Amino acid sequence: MKKIIVPIDFSKHSEYALKTAALFAKKSKGTVYALHMLDLQEISLSESSSYQHEKAVFFLKMAEKKFKDFLNKEYLQGLKVVPIIKHYKVFSEINAIAEEVKADLIVMGSHGVSGLKEFFIGSNTEKVVRYSNLPVLIVKNEVMNLDFSDVVLASDFSEKSIPTFQKALQTLDLLNARLHILYVNLPTEEFKSTAEMDAMANIFLLKAEGNVDRLVNVNFVCDRTVEKGILNFSNVIGADLIAVITHGRKGLAHIFGGSIAEDVTNHSTLPIITFKI
Repeated sequence: MKKIIVPIDFSKHSEYALKTAALFAKKSKGTVYALHMLDLQEISLSESSSYQHEKAVFFLKMAEKKFKDFLNKEYLQGLKVVPIIKHYKVFSEINAIAEEVKADLIVMGSHGVSGLKEFFIGSNTEKVVRYSNLPVLIVKNEVMNLDFSDVVLASDFSEKSIPTFQKALQTLDLLNARLHILYVNLPTEEFKSTAEMDAMANIFLLKAEGNVDRLVNVNFVCDRTVEKGILNFSNVIGADLIAVITHGRKGLAHIFGGSIAEDVTNHSTLPIITFKI
């Protein structure tokens, strides 16, 4: 984790993310890219172009000063911090910036959302998860250290998820934590017997790693939704971190199909790391 991007909106949750990124950067002697996306929607198209430009410059200068003050933190001392200010809130642009600087991780703070607000609007964190090709670590509270003891990695054991599963293992193995690979069995037409789940896990691991050594880390639970299964299991074992493989659905597929990663992100108080297929 040598290059970490942190979107900043000056909230306490973005400071949680900044502190977490600083922990990763100190551990790896890496760089923190602090990104602020300036919303210039207040500039009216009916105004003259010269006045629009003046207002844009004014807002940009204000943002630069506020950003500089926000980054003046003791826990950032001695770290390489690169501030980046973009003029518009285009969440797909975060992924473009990440690819440009060859970042390893995006760290975001989130308070989660629920109800109608969740359905119709979603959160900024959801939008980043949806667009990002990089792992995204979401924190809800202040992370004091990176000593994650137990990590839950949720998987559907599908063949198309194998490359992402392999990348997730490479990242999670760096944490030196106990890994709990989880499959949630649902009471639908796709319900599987214990023998069927065992066979599915064996085939998946053989294709993913060429052996079944991690079979001892595989857990099966039954629940009414995948989200509830992940959260309930994580609570039972006292997990420190939840890892979810996501399809990053957008548009109608997102509205009607939803996203397990986003549901877990919204409703868990634990840190969540997402890996996109």
